[in-house]
Amino acid sequence: MDWGSTILTLLQGGLGNLASYLAAHVLLCLLPAFFIAGALTALVPKETITRYLGPHAPAWVSYPAAAIGGFVLAVCSCTIMPLFAGIYKKGAGLGPAITFLFVGPAINILALTYTGVAIGMDIAVARLVLSLVFGIGIGLIMAIMFRKSEAEREAANGSAAFGGKGSGMGGRTWLFLGLLLVVLIAGTLQVDVLTNSYAQFTLPISGLDTLQATLNRLVPYDASMGQEGVSVQGLLLIVMLALIGLSAWKGLGKVDEGYNTWTWVALGLTVLTLVVAAVRLLPATGGLQVAITGKMIAVTLGMAALWIVGARAFDAYEMQSWLWETWRFVKQIMPLLIVGVFAVGVIRGLIKPEWIQAIAGSNTVLGNLVGVVFGVFMYFPTLVEVPIANMFLGLGMHRGPLLAYLMADPELSLQSILITASVIGKSKAWVYVGWVTLFSTLSGLIYGAWVDGASLAVLALYIVLTLGVLAAGLVWTSRRQAKATKVQS
Repeated sequence: MDWGSTILTLLQGGLGNLASYLAAHVLLCLLPAFFIAGALTALVPKETITRYLGPHAPAWVSYPAAAIGGFVLAVCSCTIMPLFAGIYKKGAGLGPAITFLFVGPAINILALTYTGVAIGMDIAVARLVLSLVFGIGIGLIMAIMFRKSEAEREAANGSAAFGGKGSGMGGRTWLFLGLLLVVLIAGTLQVDVLTNSYAQFTLPISGLDTLQATLNRLVPYDASMGQEGVSVQGLLLIVMLALIGLSAWKGLGKVDEGYNTWTWVALGLTVLTLVVAAVRLLPATGGLQVAITGKMIAVTLGMAALWIVGARAFDAYEMQSWLWETWRFVKQIMPLLIVGVFAVGVIRGLIKPEWIQAIAGSNTVLGNLVGVVFGVFMYFPTLVEVPIANMFLGLGMHRGPLLAYLMADPELSLQSILITASVIGKSKAWVYVGWVTLFSTLSGLIYGAWVDGASLAVLALYIVLTLGVLAAGLVWTSRRQAKATKVQS
């Protein structure tokens, strides 16, 4: 074996995966999510979050609210992370926050629709029902297991360190958050009115077709293997993203002390980059075709409305708080995301799809665990994970392990684990990983048994027995914690 060539190939896979990710997923989905997380922390009064998602909110209110919030937002796991961090830091209870984290990427509207069209509505419905049930279940379990530490967090986090003023959430804040959501949805939703082109022109820039051919060799495109490639537009966006980072380090990192030149440079570059990301750029012989899409129009109008509302409805301190909190989330999450995405690209080169197929061709515990582990090391965004799942289905993977993979892939990717640990702590994060692994495996076994012809009565018995064992375990854990607390007091 030529180790030098192998290492070079793995490094190329990691760098290629990172480049593809930055070009395709960071801008129109992740950047708006960071700004939303910053707004949740800085502008939304803590009482508003804790009223519906807080540890003292009725469970019949908080958990459905968290699940519905995750369902409505058509985001993948990378985008849900800053939103999860935002509501948790603001005072949401651990249980509802975990439910939001689990349900969001697993059953968002885009994922369900795409799964149903590409693989079958049966697996899409199974994914919906089991994700809702197990998402709420995992949230409840985490809340019970860590109620003591959560009580200590609640006592220590009596007020926001750099939050907005006032105790009520007025119409201006709702409008501002709504406009941020408009920018996020307009940039990610795949509907004709947004993806269609309404005008087109050509810039006389030569050599870009040659550059695109070079990028295709360096970072290949192969949807069946989850390789997204990098376009000329993607390369331009990566450069602009780097410029945003450099300017934001001085402009947003010190915005709590007041606006400076770098602040306006960073904000201007952010607006320009989002606009460039929303147009369609196609290299051609002798020029660059620029198509004005509905996405670009919607994103531009959304950002213009944000600027007007921010300038007229909020004072300078509140906007500085928003930008400072946004930058804090970027610093916390982006380094872990970059490391995780690079590592996944390297690991992907070591795992052969044939290996997965060979041991996941039947609905066994091992086969479903393989599907879960595959989701950890082979993370793909929503629009890629479904073709990958379809590929493995064609190779002979059983539909049970396939569902286990689809349940685990958005939740247990390497970068998601790293970021979750940075938000809620390592011990809670690894317990969460354990529960997601268990429930994803169980989901695959239950659905696989149904595919193999098991009766609904048998499936219901499986679920009841599982819930009974879990309930007994929780009661035992609760009593042990109560005794430990009594001894300490």
